[in-house]
Amino acid sequence: MFSSASKVKGQGVESAYEELISLLKTHFPDEFEVRINQYSRAEISHYHTIDPQFYLSTFMPGRGRKIGYVHFLPETIEGSLKIPQPFRSIFYKYIIAFYKRMDHIVVVNPTFIPKLAAYGIPEDKVSYIPNFVHKSEFYEMTDEKKQQVRQQLGIPSQKFMILGIGQVQERKGVKDFIKLAQHNPNVQFVWAGGFSFGRMTDGYTELKKVVDNPPANLRFTGIVDRSELVNYYNAADLFLLPSYNELFPMSVLEAFSCGTPVLLRDLDLYHAIIAGDYAPAADVSEMQQQIERLLNDPSALKQLHRKSIEASEKYSEAHLANIWHGFYMRQAREG
Repeated sequence: MFSSASKVKGQGVESAYEELISLLKTHFPDEFEVRINQYSRAEISHYHTIDPQFYLSTFMPGRGRKIGYVHFLPETIEGSLKIPQPFRSIFYKYIIAFYKRMDHIVVVNPTFIPKLAAYGIPEDKVSYIPNFVHKSEFYEMTDEKKQQVRQQLGIPSQKFMILGIGQVQERKGVKDFIKLAQHNPNVQFVWAGGFSFGRMTDGYTELKKVVDNPPANLRFTGIVDRSELVNYYNAADLFLLPSYNELFPMSVLEAFSCGTPVLLRDLDLYHAIIAGDYAPAADVSEMQQQIERLLNDPSALKQLHRKSIEASEKYSEAHLANIWHGFYMRQAREG
C-alpha cells in the first residue's frame, strides 16, 4: 500500500484508505501481508495517492501488479483547490499520466469508467468497487445516548439539527449551507470540517470570513477527528451534503451507517450508486423545500431514517471484504 492521505486530515481519501487497511487486517490477517509505504518487492502495489515519489517507484523493479485508486479526476478538483496556470494544466496532465502507469484502476463510482476511457484508459483495465464503513465505528445510538451526545456538543435536546461534513470549500457547497442557515434561524446548523488545504482552498478568503463570524445558528467545528464523527451523526436530525461534485462520499456512507436521514444535491453520479436512498434537491431552493417538509412531517423523516438503515446494508464491511479479496487474488494471478 502506498498512501500519504493521512498527512491531510478531514478528507475522504484518508477515510477510504484507513477503512480498507482495517478491513484487510481484520478479515485476512494470515492471507495478505500488508506493508505500507515500503519499496521492497511485492506481488501487488496499490497506490492510493499520486505522490511524485510513488510515480517514480512505478519504474522500479519488483513492484508487481500496479493498482491505482481513482479518488478524483481533473474536473473534480475544480472548486476544491486554487491552482494558478500553468501549474494547473501541468498537474492535471500528471494525474492522468499517473493513472496510465497503472496495470489496473479501481474507481468508487461506475460513472468514472467512461470518463477514464475518454482520457485513453481502456474500460477493461478499470474495476468498480464502492466505498464502505465499519459498523463498529459508525452505528446508531440509543435515544438516551443521542441526548447525552447532544448535551456534550451543546445542542438543545428539542432543537432540529442539520449536519454537514467535509472540507470547507466551494465544491462542497458550503455557501449554500450558509444560506440555508440564514433562512432557518430556528434550526441548528453544524458543519464538521475545516480548511484541510489552508489558503490553497478554493474560495478561502470569502469562506474564512463566515467561518470566523457565522450566523448565530451556524457552528463550524473545524477539523474533527474521524473517531468523533459518530457523535455528530447521531446528534443530527438530518445530514445535508450540498456538494457540486463528488465520487462516492464517505460522509454519506457514515450517515447511512448511523441511521441519519440524508438530503443531497441530486447529482447524476449518485443515481448509479444510491438512487432512492436519500432526499434529492436540485438547488438551494429545493433544499429549503425539503427541509421545511421534513420539519413539518415526522413520518417523512422516519422514512428517510429507514432508507439510511437499508442503504447501509448494501455497503457492509463483510460484503466488501469478499469483493476486495476476489479482486486482489485476480490481480496477483495476472501479475
